[in-house]
Amino acid sequence: MTFKERLDAYERLTRLDQPIGILLLLWPTLWALWLATPAYLYFDVLLIFLVGTVLMRSAGCVINDYADRDFDAHVERTQDRPLAAGIIKPREALALAGVLLLLAFALVLYLNRLVVALSFFGLAVTVAYPFLKRFFVFPQAGLGIAFSFGVPMAYAAQRGALPAVAWVMMAATLFWIMAYDTEYAMVDRDDDAKLGLKSSAILLGRYDVAAVMVFHALFLAIMAFIGYWQRLGPVYYGGLLVAGALAGYQYRLIKDRSREGCFRAFLNNNWMGAAIFACLALDLMLRKRVYLSLA
Repeated sequence: MTFKERLDAYERLTRLDQPIGILLLLWPTLWALWLATPAYLYFDVLLIFLVGTVLMRSAGCVINDYADRDFDAHVERTQDRPLAAGIIKPREALALAGVLLLLAFALVLYLNRLVVALSFFGLAVTVAYPFLKRFFVFPQAGLGIAFSFGVPMAYAAQRGALPAVAWVMMAATLFWIMAYDTEYAMVDRDDDAKLGLKSSAILLGRYDVAAVMVFHALFLAIMAFIGYWQRLGPVYYGGLLVAGALAGYQYRLIKDRSREGCFRAFLNNNWMGAAIFACLALDLMLRKRVYLSLA
């Protein structure tokens, strides 16, 4: 194997060629960073969370592929992944995951003690999640915790404390993640069932589409409540309206449960997260509540 081919295999193992996961992990963290900011959002803190998000998502993908290497070879969508195809050896994947996690932890050390303490729980969830599908009937909840944990970490970094709004936003984010990860699970439902794996799509059965829309509705309702609670303006609510319209579009994509439609709906969630962030940031800027500092 040439150096270029090996580099390409590592890129696919860490999913750097598929940044959707980075974006879905990043948006809630950015919502929290902006809303938790007392006045100035320092560029170094923002950069730590940006780089940390990439590192943790990459490490999570490597751990996931290591855990599923024997299953992925039998799933249509994953059979060409580097570990499943034998291009990268399991010990290489473990070493890479270890390096990525150490780099992420090194970044956390630049923040306060509360963030450092929270990072250990984040690490535990990241490592445990890939194994949940073997015995837990709703593993999407595990991903929800892992992907929403950037919210309390952002509040801890900005405030040095964990106010109630941090946990409420984390709960809202968890519902959103369960919505889009159920859409993702609907793509692999038949393969997962044959392999004896668990997923929300299998558990919910014919109620899967309804459940996705309920999760989206709960997410948007809680985010609207946060807007009222934190005295946000109409621009923020405009972002929620756009997100609601996108959720309606996703219903059209998943209602017939086709693999292609469900995967397109999953990808569409990036625009939901982006719309909410753009309108939240603009609302705070117009109301002169947040400034970005390079100091």
